[in-house]
Amino acid sequence: MKAWVLHGINDIRYEEVQRPDPADDEVLLKVRAAGVCGSDIPRIYDTGAHRHPLIPGHEFSGEVAEVGTGVDGSWKGKRVGVFPLIPCGECTECRKQRYEMCRRYDYLGSRRNGGFAEYVCVPAWNLVPLPDSVSFEAAAMLEPMAVAVHAMRIGNPLKGEKVAVCGQGTIGLLLSMFLLDRGISDLFVIGNKEFQRQQAMKIGISPENYCDSKKTDPEKWLMDRTEGLGADLYIECVGRNETAELGLNVTAAGGRVLMMGNPHSDMSFARDSYWEILRKQLKILGTWNSTYLPDEDDDWHYVLKRLEKGSVSPETLITHRLRLSELEQGLKVMHERTEDYCKVMVTDL
Repeated sequence: MKAWVLHGINDIRYEEVQRPDPADDEVLLKVRAAGVCGSDIPRIYDTGAHRHPLIPGHEFSGEVAEVGTGVDGSWKGKRVGVFPLIPCGECTECRKQRYEMCRRYDYLGSRRNGGFAEYVCVPAWNLVPLPDSVSFEAAAMLEPMAVAVHAMRIGNPLKGEKVAVCGQGTIGLLLSMFLLDRGISDLFVIGNKEFQRQQAMKIGISPENYCDSKKTDPEKWLMDRTEGLGADLYIECVGRNETAELGLNVTAAGGRVLMMGNPHSDMSFARDSYWEILRKQLKILGTWNSTYLPDEDDDWHYVLKRLEKGSVSPETLITHRLRLSELEQGLKVMHERTEDYCKVMVTDL
């Protein structure tokens, strides 16, 4: 089969490799769509993966081609999404079914071979059956959508509350999409480029509720729009000191600050900003990954229900559709930022 193999830092090659055979309790998945995550870029170009050689890609969907020993044969031919985290099943968090916080997890696309290939082996436990109305492209975005939903559910915004989302990359846009779907009308989003404003408009953010932080002071902008009180919930989707500190300054007394963005560097607060936590009695929350049980109440099934209903449309955020052989073009667009992009998707599989 054909696959993109990461041999080391900045050394990814499109190669012919041996098609894998499913082990016990695994299936062989024919990949039908695979998205590129922002975390794939440093993994490929800057830091490397946990092992090499490795086939990256953890956002993908497909069709079950073969089943291994111990797997129900009815899986064969089914259309599925894939939860990429493989929990150890034995640690304290796994015993509590909080699998996203497993400390000894494996992971498709970063610790074992993932979806930038024609085929990949996946534990049957990680398969999410797709309703007929859910496309392979939408299913390849289940993982980032579930991450966004997990953050939303931890923040738990209520109708009538003022919510600010700082960062309008793919995750921030998906989060904004689900907040609108939840009925949050006082939603204020902060981005830093015209392209992000255009994407935010596409998902339903009104022009007056978008702040370009390169043109406007976001602190003054948000305080003006909240009658000087601040946001009840501020969600940081960037991972930088200045946007985290902004959250402390613009969140209302008794409000919540939810840290979501992967940190770009060490994080620190100015003393006066730290005082805001104390004096306003802010609740500081963190979010990581998404809940997958699998069960009707987990984040993944929440997303599936919204997709099946048609109340969210993640495909509108796909800006690049490529064949598998063209994937490196998309990787370079994201790494070198040679053009605007949101979701880069391989779809010819």
